Amino acid sequence: MDENQEQRPQSMLPYEDWAEEARRQVAVRALEHIAREGLPGEHHFYVTFRTDHPGVIIPQRLRAQYPQEMTIVLQHQFWDLKVDAEGFQVGLSFGGVPASLTIPFAALAGFADPYVQFGLRFRPPPAAPQPEVAQAPPTQPEPQEGPAPEPGEVPQVVSLDAFRRRPTPKD
Repeated sequence: MDENQEQRPQSMLPYEDWAEEARRQVAVRALEHIAREGLPGEHHFYVTFRTDHPGVIIPQRLRAQYPQEMTIVLQHQFWDLKVDAEGFQVGLSFGGVPASLTIPFAALAGFADPYVQFGLRFRPPPAAPQPEVAQAPPTQPEPQEGPAPEPGEVPQVVSLDAFRRRPTPKD
């Protein structure tokens, strides 16, 4: 260390933890608002969360596709959004198959409202061991659209448009 630099004393107060909690509360309040009032105007949310965090409940096929992190879009087609002190539940459709997701706030990795160019990244929660992670009941397998992500690949945003059913030609 340079002699001209003074070492800052280590805080005995958890300022970083308090600031992180305050940032998470912005996402919590936004989710509470749309659970009560719906999404106003063109607002929509990208919610990124750790799929390997304890308490995250998602269908097994999504957990297999997104073993660490996943982003969902809350815009036009979601239902039953419920927010409580610990996290939220929401219904979404993936590949035309409805699913209920339960996401603790501690699992949040990011929150964004692209309409107003607002976004937050959260300190990643520590990855948890998988043995006792609650899982949603299995659903029917569905055909994959495109190649599966490679291990270590950066997680992608899950767009609802990619999962809409396409009309099939009649024979």
